[in-house]
Amino acid sequence: MQLPDDFNDELGDSINFNPLMLPWHQRLLMRFFPKVFLKTHAEKLDIGGDKLELAYKLFDGCKRIDIQPLAGTGGRGFIICLDNKLTLWFYQDGDHFKFDGIEMGEYDNGEVTVFDGLQEIKSLMK
Repeated sequence: MQLPDDFNDELGDSINFNPLMLPWHQRLLMRFFPKVFLKTHAEKLDIGGDKLELAYKLFDGCKRIDIQPLAGTGGRGFIICLDNKLTLWFYQDGDHFKFDGIEMGEYDNGEVTVFDGLQEIKSLMK
């Protein structure tokens, strides 16, 4: 699995991924059968294969996925929009986000540069 040279730089210290830490048979699964690999690891992490399958069913076949911050809500949140018709709403709850619901309708395209300013903000906070 080829990762960009700056992969860990962009993620900071939060994740340090090294595929060579995995045994050869798991690397083989990851390379040629990624869904089987993920399902196996989901079971090991006690996530349950059903959540993994539901996530694949939800996002598989989407032609467009947008993410938009919620503005003027009195709190932090974001919306994930699938094919400009289905939105998943998330609001901040303490130190994490909680799923709040689904809405349907016609939605505008999101802005693909929504996260571009995050690195600038992070460096200003240091």
